[in-house]
Amino acid sequence: MATSRIQFNAFDMSCIMHQSPGLWARPGDQSVRYKDLDYWVDLAKTLEAAKFDGLFIADVLGVYDTYQGSHDASVRRAMQVPVHDPTIQISAMAAATEKLGFGVTVSATYEQPYALARRFSTLDHLTKGRVAWNIVTSYLDGAARNLGLERQISQDERYEIAEEVVDVCYQLWESSWQDDAVVADRENQVYADPSKVHEIGHKGTYFTVPGIHLSEPSPQRTPVIWQAGTSPRGRAFAARHAEAVFTVAPTTTTLRTYVDDIRRIAGEEGRDPRSVKIFTEITIVTAATDREAHDEYQEMLSWTDYEGALAFYAGVTGIDLSQLDPHQPLEYVDTDSARFALEIFSKADPDRTWTPDEVAKFVGIGAMGPVLVGSPQTVADELERWIDDADIDGFNLAYAVTPGTFEDFAEFIVPELQRRGRYWNDYDESTTVRERLHGVGNKRVRDDHPAAVHRRRLPGAAS
Repeated sequence: MATSRIQFNAFDMSCIMHQSPGLWARPGDQSVRYKDLDYWVDLAKTLEAAKFDGLFIADVLGVYDTYQGSHDASVRRAMQVPVHDPTIQISAMAAATEKLGFGVTVSATYEQPYALARRFSTLDHLTKGRVAWNIVTSYLDGAARNLGLERQISQDERYEIAEEVVDVCYQLWESSWQDDAVVADRENQVYADPSKVHEIGHKGTYFTVPGIHLSEPSPQRTPVIWQAGTSPRGRAFAARHAEAVFTVAPTTTTLRTYVDDIRRIAGEEGRDPRSVKIFTEITIVTAATDREAHDEYQEMLSWTDYEGALAFYAGVTGIDLSQLDPHQPLEYVDTDSARFALEIFSKADPDRTWTPDEVAKFVGIGAMGPVLVGSPQTVADELERWIDDADIDGFNLAYAVTPGTFEDFAEFIVPELQRRGRYWNDYDESTTVRERLHGVGNKRVRDDHPAAVHRRRLPGAAS
């Protein structure tokens, strides 16, 4: 068995209820502190002490309003609403840590790339190169309606927009300022040489950006690019642009099919398939023994919220199970939604009788991702199996309770993985997120990444 290091990011969202509806009410959970900057600083310190690679912050524009045709359930159960902008707390967390990376979700559908590029350059400067951009295209109709559109843009067009957004950002980050443009000459009061700062002259289908980048080059220039597309179009986008891909799958077999496909397409795009790092979502409930862990899991299940779980499920799948008997097997319900729901969950557990109530229980902890329950030895065995069988690089660890899930991981799982040579004992010399993925000294995008095309256009750059 291979003994390569497994990479771990904590998975959170700037809201009360992220992936485990109902558990915010459990004693000890601190989700309601999401609007307190001290919560985020404390969390960052906890994660760095446990030697996590990073904190990955999800986001969604819009409200889950498919369940019962209303946003009421989501509001009542705090199901990813209220939700804050995910970028604001990053600089404070960076100031409190030295090594922890930060992945931030920002939709490409509703952003002006000229302003977006500046925002990420600012974060990259303030974090000293510890920032990544998770690109999404926003799928909720409510987001479109509230951002000035009559209806949601089609998925294909959303990806066309995203392609142009990232291309403009690449140009601003990579081909506007030469490496030696900033001279900081105090004697002559010259900060930068204007002959080495170039307009990008972009005129495309959706955006016209003629000028220079507003920010001087940051440590990474282009932040590390994450992407989480699962549709054919999303996979193509991820394989072309992503340096790290985030996905969720119910089994290693399903995940391996996805992994192989992403790496195949990346190779067709002229990229090294192994340079695309792939992470899957997982939730862990652990204790000193299997029995204690399962007792903890059963107690957590008692806090899960039926309405919140189905509101979340309806929002992400478009399937509203609110009109069905909670205990009626879906196989006997003659609707397209029920059949689709049954297909999804049968892949996760084909031997289970799936009812709306069972769907809610499944979603109630860890949402659509797998949940590992057990002692350090049991969980570590499963983590290694997922890594080796699915050929992935790491995990985004979703919490059941916060910060308890992360604290338990540090106490129980980290020492066991260290004993097996699967988790580092301390951070290495890397200072940026990209170095964490590709090795110390690799702060800039690889030559086979599409952003590098624009880097090579700078005067004096190697062809």
